[in-house]
Amino acid sequence: MDAPHISKPVLWFFRRIVRRYFRRHFHAVRVSQASNLEHLSAERLIVYANHSSWWDPMLLVLLGENLMPGRRHYAPMLAAALERYGILKRIGVFGVELHTGRGGAQFLRTGSTILESGGVLWVTPQGRFADPRERPIAFKPGLAALAAKLKGGCVVLPLAVEYVYWDERLPETLLHFGEAVRVNGQSPDELQRELEAALLTTMETLKVAAMARDAAAFSPLLAGTVGTGGFYQLGQRTLARLRRRRFQAEHSASPAPHREERG
Repeated sequence: MDAPHISKPVLWFFRRIVRRYFRRHFHAVRVSQASNLEHLSAERLIVYANHSSWWDPMLLVLLGENLMPGRRHYAPMLAAALERYGILKRIGVFGVELHTGRGGAQFLRTGSTILESGGVLWVTPQGRFADPRERPIAFKPGLAALAAKLKGGCVVLPLAVEYVYWDERLPETLLHFGEAVRVNGQSPDELQRELEAALLTTMETLKVAAMARDAAAFSPLLAGTVGTGGFYQLGQRTLARLRRRRFQAEHSASPAPHREERG
């Protein structure tokens, strides 16, 4: 069995769409502890995250491109939903049936093939949208079953995701990578508990950082749109020119590699 086919031209095109969407709809994408992912570049790797938003699949595309550009990236999606977004089949997304034994076996076969071929697998094991403050967190059994099944083991890395409003009109995307869990002979049940605990710790760390509203605690991954937009921003710009002052679109200064100003 081969890993799902990835079309390089379609992936290139889709990545451009994703970057444009995030720049348009968010103030910034900020990441903490990205080195936890980057130093695993040669490992059999599964990245698993909480699942709170429609944005999550596109976010994983953005992370794969920016943090591990030299590897192929894959993710499962509900088979029925994937049929609605056929283009995703050509960028590494594969369909699974969530509530059937056949779907579980399919996920194990495809996931094993991806990892054994050197690909990175990104999963949201809650299997549904869930608020990041929901406790306890509970996973579907597929992730632990797959990781425990792999001969030679693998590394499973937790990722916490939140979309929050700070000082600007548009929200921030905040990410925090936790400590990697190395699979070395744990049973699926043991591993399930370990993975849930690791993600919970990672989410709690991100929650504290999000509440502190300190951009300096994160590294800027992608900068988006700033300013209020419309006639109000036009008036502010005009007033700054009349007073011979530098116009600042943001309410507060925060580090970012590039800003797209919306006027």
